[in-house]
Amino acid sequence: MRIAIHGRDTRSASAGFIEKLIEHLRERDVDVIASEKLIAHIPRRDVRRLKLKSFNHKDNLAKTNFFISVGGDGTLLESVTYVGKSNVPILGINTGRMGFLATTHRNDVHQAIEDLLEGKFTIDERILLRLYSTRPLFDNPFALNDLTIMKKDSSSMITVHVHVDGELLNSYWSDGIIVATPTGSTGYSLSCGGPLVYPKSDSFVITPVSPHNLTARPIVISDSSEISFSIEGRSKQFLISLDSRYETVDANVQLRVRKEKFTIKLVLLPGYHYFKTLRQKLNWGLDVRN
Repeated sequence: MRIAIHGRDTRSASAGFIEKLIEHLRERDVDVIASEKLIAHIPRRDVRRLKLKSFNHKDNLAKTNFFISVGGDGTLLESVTYVGKSNVPILGINTGRMGFLATTHRNDVHQAIEDLLEGKFTIDERILLRLYSTRPLFDNPFALNDLTIMKKDSSSMITVHVHVDGELLNSYWSDGIIVATPTGSTGYSLSCGGPLVYPKSDSFVITPVSPHNLTARPIVISDSSEISFSIEGRSKQFLISLDSRYETVDANVQLRVRKEKFTIKLVLLPGYHYFKTLRQKLNWGLDVRN
């Protein structure tokens, strides 16, 4: 069995935790490979001792059985860019703060590894969105959480004309617009007033960011739709992000979004449920009467 590991936390405590995790996997006769970014934060003597081989975004992970993300939700989103369409299931081990996607606590890692190796888990398939543009943007133009179109720096608000399947939805005078998957509905979109969307829903959420109009509200549409944008503003440059990866674009770049052709597989261990995570991580439904 081969397992790939990725992490980006450079704190010494987390580095030691990752080394112990690798040692534990090796004791179970697992072939472990690590991302170049992770290996850069492990002392060379330990890399040699652990006989770690590295991988990067250009490597095909199709022969890898599992991918372990060690960090927070941001690390898991970064892990998605490594996995891509290889179909490798991802287990998120949380050493960060929120842990909404990375649901396994670091204190439970040994039991989690045993469950993983013994097949005591289920797979949760999540859709992604894909960005198409008239000039190349991003090495991996897909996102598990969301696409955002934002004004740059402290410039005045922008106007984003949004079309769904060729039909004008709305022209949003705002700081920007978010298109979120059901997975991303608990992220930036939620902070901007968007709804919670159950992961198995076949939908996208379009949420304006600080709209200058009291009637502008988020809307849920089918994930079979194509969403296109045209942008106006005093500034001629805007920020585009995919899961917190940013690029600057000019107003003449045409953008559209569709559902990605492949999905991402998340490993769910015994005891996990989406509603339970909502209650624990977001205090959803918190009521003193309960």
